[in-house]
Amino acid sequence: MRTPGPDSGPEAEGAPAPRPRLRGEHRYDIDLIRVLAAVGVIVCHAAGQFMTAVDRDPTNGGPVYWTAIVGDALSRCAVPLFFAIAGWVVLSGAPPRDGGQVRKRLSRIVVPMALWTAAYLAWDWVRDANTDPTRQLAWDAVFGSVRPAFHLWYLYAYIPVILLLSVAVLVKAGKRPWGVGAVLLALALAPTFLGDLSKLLGIDFPRFAWQFSVYQIAYAVIGAVLLSLPRSAVAGRGRRLLWLAGGVLAWAAVALYEHRVNFPSPYGSVVVALLAGTLLMALAHFRVPERFRPLLGRLAGASFGAYLVHLLFLETIAPHLVSADASWPAAVGTLAALTVATVVLSFAAALLWTRLRLARWLG
Repeated sequence: MRTPGPDSGPEAEGAPAPRPRLRGEHRYDIDLIRVLAAVGVIVCHAAGQFMTAVDRDPTNGGPVYWTAIVGDALSRCAVPLFFAIAGWVVLSGAPPRDGGQVRKRLSRIVVPMALWTAAYLAWDWVRDANTDPTRQLAWDAVFGSVRPAFHLWYLYAYIPVILLLSVAVLVKAGKRPWGVGAVLLALALAPTFLGDLSKLLGIDFPRFAWQFSVYQIAYAVIGAVLLSLPRSAVAGRGRRLLWLAGGVLAWAAVALYEHRVNFPSPYGSVVVALLAGTLLMALAHFRVPERFRPLLGRLAGASFGAYLVHLLFLETIAPHLVSADASWPAAVGTLAALTVATVVLSFAAALLWTRLRLARWLG
């Protein structure tokens, strides 16, 4: 069983893009946010396995249903945090110098994205789990329908967001980024163009999903603003505890929303925005002890690869652990075990291929 895919809209799950090389003083707090958000994506997808097991109905297994609600609600902030980091990188942390640098950054996303799309298609083909012919799924993926790798929806939105912000930064700096600007324009015009071609040629093109929503741009821009605040504006134990308390309340609000209104909660909802904002402020400029910084830096660098591969591990392990009949202790313990196992395997795999100098290809 798999959780809802990208065809359900912006409520689908996502994860990080690769960490660019930053200028000036290294922000280990942002590395920490990146790693925690990557783990949050895994929690989100693990909770989705639980919710699928009970068919989104508490009468089919109350402990499993509520464990899924609580776990998913906590992890709803992961995608907004990744957009916030992306906005900070482009607008403040490491603004692009020219169009060539933008293309280089995007190639570090597109190449692994294409290879892992092929890997997931092959994996489900081997398991005879593809819902449609593999050739059709591959054709759909070119336009943005990422089945079976539903978690890659994030990258179809991330790339246009980065293009838009990068073009704006370069134009403000007096540059003329004709190449990346043309790509951005092509992505903007593609849905209408393909619709016209469909009518003229009688060809049914898949839905074009290389698009972003307003909430994604908002998270990127507001995230850049918040992460660019001086340390004096956010530092202090009392302030952090206050933001964490707000985060706990927002977490409860998301859980209530998912139970009473819609599961999963849309990323553009007010409650998710509050959860992401409070946690961002609680973690911004957090001082990471020096002894943990080398490990944190390696984990942050491997987070993109872990995001790309984690679904393979999760969907292999989950059927052997998740049961709708689990008791409260079993449900909570199973979610924790599934999350830990997937996190460890995913980051270990990403660290291994990074050590083998394959990150350019595998993320």
